[in-house]
Amino acid sequence: MTSLTFPFPYSYVVLLIVLLFLSSLFTATSSNCGGSSVNLTSSLNSKDSTTAWNSPSGHFAFGFQSVLYENKEFMSVLAVWFAKDPNKTMVWYAKPGKEKTHLFPLGSTVNLTSKGIVVYDPKGHDMLWQRPENNTDSLVSCAFVLDNGSFELVDDDGKKVWESFEEPTDTILPGQNLSRPRSFRARQSDTSFDDGNFELSWQGDSNLVLYHSPKSSNDDAESSQSPTHEQRNCHNGSFELVDDDGKKVWESFEEPTDTILPGQNLSRPRSFRARQSDTSFDDGNFELSWQGDSNLVLYHSPKSSNDDAESSQSPTHDAYWATGTVGTESQLFFDESGHMYIKNGTGTVISDITNGGSDEFFYMARIDPDGVFRLYRHPKDENKAVANSCSSTWWSVEQKHPDDICLSFTKQTGNVICGFNSYCVSSGERTNCECPEHYSPFEHDNLIGCRPDFPLPSCNRDGWEQNKDLVDFNEYPNLDWPLSDYDKFETGMDKDLCRQRCLEDCFCAVAIYGDGSCWKKKYPMSNGRKHANVTKIAFVKVPKTDLNNDEKEQTTLVIVISILLGSSVFINVLLLVALFAAFFIFYHKRLLNSQNLSVGTVSHFTYKELEEATTGFKQMLGRGAFGKVYKGVLRSNASRYVAVKRLDKVVQEGEKEFKTEVSVIGQTHHRNLVRLFGFCDEGEHRLLVYEYMSNGSLAGFLFGISRPHWNQRVQIALGIARGLTYLHEECSTQIIHCDIKPQNILLDEFFTPRISDFGLAKLLLAEQTKAARTGLRGTIGYFAPEWFRKATITTKVDVYSFGVVLLEIVCCKSSVAFALESEEEALIDWAYRCYSQGNVAKLVENDEEAKDDMKRLEKHVMVAIWCIQEDPSLRPSMKKVTQMLEGVTTVSVPPCPSIFTSSSF
Repeated sequence: MTSLTFPFPYSYVVLLIVLLFLSSLFTATSSNCGGSSVNLTSSLNSKDSTTAWNSPSGHFAFGFQSVLYENKEFMSVLAVWFAKDPNKTMVWYAKPGKEKTHLFPLGSTVNLTSKGIVVYDPKGHDMLWQRPENNTDSLVSCAFVLDNGSFELVDDDGKKVWESFEEPTDTILPGQNLSRPRSFRARQSDTSFDDGNFELSWQGDSNLVLYHSPKSSNDDAESSQSPTHEQRNCHNGSFELVDDDGKKVWESFEEPTDTILPGQNLSRPRSFRARQSDTSFDDGNFELSWQGDSNLVLYHSPKSSNDDAESSQSPTHDAYWATGTVGTESQLFFDESGHMYIKNGTGTVISDITNGGSDEFFYMARIDPDGVFRLYRHPKDENKAVANSCSSTWWSVEQKHPDDICLSFTKQTGNVICGFNSYCVSSGERTNCECPEHYSPFEHDNLIGCRPDFPLPSCNRDGWEQNKDLVDFNEYPNLDWPLSDYDKFETGMDKDLCRQRCLEDCFCAVAIYGDGSCWKKKYPMSNGRKHANVTKIAFVKVPKTDLNNDEKEQTTLVIVISILLGSSVFINVLLLVALFAAFFIFYHKRLLNSQNLSVGTVSHFTYKELEEATTGFKQMLGRGAFGKVYKGVLRSNASRYVAVKRLDKVVQEGEKEFKTEVSVIGQTHHRNLVRLFGFCDEGEHRLLVYEYMSNGSLAGFLFGISRPHWNQRVQIALGIARGLTYLHEECSTQIIHCDIKPQNILLDEFFTPRISDFGLAKLLLAEQTKAARTGLRGTIGYFAPEWFRKATITTKVDVYSFGVVLLEIVCCKSSVAFALESEEEALIDWAYRCYSQGNVAKLVENDEEAKDDMKRLEKHVMVAIWCIQEDPSLRPSMKKVTQMLEGVTTVSVPPCPSIFTSSSF
């Protein structure tokens, strides 16, 4: 066989041509996918949440974040987030398939392929999510995380194949636009990524509205439109995919979630939907979207606004906020200065959503789980920002719509903002749902609703509501449950008569009085709201809690005797005498109860009464910072033990402070606080009467001979955190305890922790910023460093003390005793050293229960280290601490606390 050969010089010519051709292809590809692009075959594993694909400036990152799903297992979210935010605030997240949770199994991988961005299950067998879906036309060349927060895929020609802005969640970023049929949906809650109940979407008349919508509006958004092909912008936070020719194949701006960035525009049909919560990536209940009349609106969205969005003229539910824009082809724009506005089809600005500010800030707008569309900002210059890696206040609220979500629902909409029997309160930047006294939240979540802590009225003869003497009312000014009444009295009413009407009706759960009218409500109550503009008074019916079995048994016994002896006239006479005597004893006993141990108020006792109750102050239970505590029994109720605190030092501090503190204590009720029954201020005597705690103090429980069970200690720690959260944020007057230690935490018969002495610390109103103290309060070993610097005293001093107590609960070691035994190292120093060396198990030697629960043990130690940070601004609030202990908020790695050790004291 004869082989074909080229002369020697020609072989080199052919080879040179081939090399030049290949080089030109490589150069063309590189020109479109060089620099900060993500190359094909790149991948991320969700088990490694420390790696991500970053935008050129480093402002945004694309990758996985781990979240705790339903407090059971860790799962992963594929998201775009602000990389410089310590909390990694997400601005977009993927929604796999039709799943509500929008989460991936831990260990899933995301891969960039020629078909697009693909997520595989941990075994690498099943494809869980892909964008673009069913891509057969364009071959993806590379991807970009843009500096506007968009994630984009581009083809060989540089054309955008797909972008995250095309699939908005609950956030819109500058540079991200919103047009029909896209919309934004809120998440279910701050800790859930399930789809929420609120949506921002366009109506058919181009009115952009917020409405209540429990179904996701983005399920079919992808099929209702085709992606546009625009030139990518690599400096606006968008993530882009481009082909070899530099043409953008896809960008994250095409699939907006809940955030818009400067440079990111919004036109129909795009929209933004809030997440279910701050820790959930499920679609929430609120959406920012266009209506058909080009009105950009925020609305509560219980039903999809994008299913057949083009064919419907308006959402099926009433909007609670709207832009009022009417026209065609309206589009929402969001620029770098934070200015958000709507343009009509001719390019004319027809509505301003936000005023705009300065390009010196990062901006994002999000429809939050409470249905409020908020504009957030943070300084780009970190020197102007407060470095606080532990606080949730990295972002500040610039504007919001509507102004007060609690007052935004005026029609019968059932359970919307807050669950049944709860009421909505707008406080600061967030919306809170609260339960009336004697009601408890379902599953520790007031958003779900509140249930009564007593049997519901049955209207049977044996129901508690049948005996009017057993019924009480809690009065709440400025509170109403509108539109759920079943009876109304419009004339001749005052508040006492209104309350009486409810008392006489066994079906009545709440009476609302206002402007001479009275409304009766029955279970369940909905749309509760508390606001200064609500000029009504709510009377919530509850059973009196000072009833005892002896009284009921006594009444039953009298009735039985009267039946048995009713056949004889003589015996009937004796019966009348006995009944009269019984009635006198019964009435006298109730009178004493109402005078000395009334429910919901603080009773006044004489010094002689308390001296008799304690048998001359004979049995001392302990000694506190303000005096001694004695065990006693009140004459009016021999079956109830009380603890009488004799306040020696308060006398010198002044009668005015004492009465102020007693007044506040009497209005403070929580299951993790010791309850105050009464007081005495007779002459030089100052005494407080508390409920008796049968299991003593936490100090005796922790530092005794035997080590308490691990699970029991965990529950005690959580209860203390909840009690402090109530004192700091939920009671009417903010209370800083200033002396949190195991000796001031008592245990009831069920070992439920109860914080004591909280009312004896100096009370600080919210507007006070400086401590006006003549001397230190607290206990050495639990002091926060700021006590020694004459610095501002805030709730963070209690957070520090709680951190020390939490370490004591974990280790079952007293910090004071530890300091005496080890002169060179304090308990907090030892705990951090063990943690930093990866030897947390050393803290719980010989405690196999705790060692078997290593993940929760490490979490508690990390929370404690956050609490004992030397810088108060780095310490979390007690609310955040509670969320971390409950598992609803992840705990990041704490820095070295740089704390004052025992030698500093």
